[in-house]
Amino acid sequence: MGEYNKSKIELQQAPPNTEAYQIKAGDTLYSLAQRFNTTVSAIISANPEIDPDNLQVGDKIFIPLQKEYPSCPEGNYYTIKAGDSFYAIADRFNISVDDLQEANPYVEPNNLKVGEVICIPLATPPVECPQGSILYIVKKGDTFYSIAKKYKISVAELRDANPRINPDELLIGQKICIPVD
Repeated sequence: MGEYNKSKIELQQAPPNTEAYQIKAGDTLYSLAQRFNTTVSAIISANPEIDPDNLQVGDKIFIPLQKEYPSCPEGNYYTIKAGDSFYAIADRFNISVDDLQEANPYVEPNNLKVGEVICIPLATPPVECPQGSILYIVKKGDTFYSIAKKYKISVAELRDANPRINPDELLIGQKICIPVD
């Protein structure tokens, strides 16, 4: 892995329910999976930027602390809290229960465990912004406040333009409308 990717991973926030690990001489994903009681695919899912065939001594990766770790392309992880249900989580993120189950096939919806990490799939309903608005794709770290500030509008205006979006539950890759007129 080159310096560019290495620094990118070091800046990456650790996915939920993982621990940081520095690659040592002789490490392979298989040996790490065995040592930490996880799977190679779980390690790859927690570290999408790594080249599994070219681990470099000194590189930092994240080791999943649960045996099965969800593949989550957009990186929208969620840690189960007391009282959570698939229905409540799906409703909170404005997605279907079926989509949530499909993104987390190993999770038993009727037996959620506090601390278990699941993937929140990106709901991709067609988003058409009204005239006078532009389409914006949410990036990691975005908040309604930071987006509003960037486009010099109020948080209330942004909220009004996106009534079905929960400002406290933004998902990476989600499409929202920015009023510009």
